[in-house]
Amino acid sequence: MNEPPRSLFGNGQEDAANEELTPAMLLMQLMARHRALDEKIAELYEFPYKNQILLQRLKKEKLRLKDSIERLKDELIPDLNA
Repeated sequence: MNEPPRSLFGNGQEDAANEELTPAMLLMQLMARHRALDEKIAELYEFPYKNQILLQRLKKEKLRLKDSIERLKDELIPDLNA
């Protein structure tokens, strides 16, 4: 009945030993996805007739990833003023 949790990006690939992602591993995955989106956006800008809707969606996703990355970094780095 209960299915195991799917991966973050829904690509259907399971981790080698079904291990849980550590925050550091998750951070690396988010940063890799952010870089990939950046490259895709740069590719789309090379065409004279750009798909504006796709560009807008990719940029919004990139911003969401950036926010997630910053939030995760804040959780990993202790507050020095505490």
